[in-house]
Amino acid sequence: MLKYTADHEWILVEGDTATVGITFYAQEQLGDAIFVQLPKVGDVFESGGAAVVVESVKAASEVYAPLKGEIIEINQSVVAEPALINTDPTGKGWLFKVKIGDRSQLDALMDEHAYQAQIAAAS
Repeated sequence: MLKYTADHEWILVEGDTATVGITFYAQEQLGDAIFVQLPKVGDVFESGGAAVVVESVKAASEVYAPLKGEIIEINQSVVAEPALINTDPTGKGWLFKVKIGDRSQLDALMDEHAYQAQIAAAS
């Protein structure tokens, strides 16, 4: 199941695990990524907590935890090669995986149709 936040994160839910990254729209707004600071495995976040910092040629931006849970894996590839966030934001440019702490929070996230409508309204 693929979900989205109003802050332009995507969340791929597989069982009790969610993979998180930023959307194509977000990476376009951000510009070329030059540095990524990821959380540590074992860190626990509440929904909306700042989990990642992405620096680009334009600015530094925070990526928020879309769900309450514990970080169980991070993508070291984006630390070594931040451009993956730009070239493949919904694939190799994923940021972290979280063990979902509260499945009811999924209900507050958007599906693809609602997210595309949000982007269209912002344009």
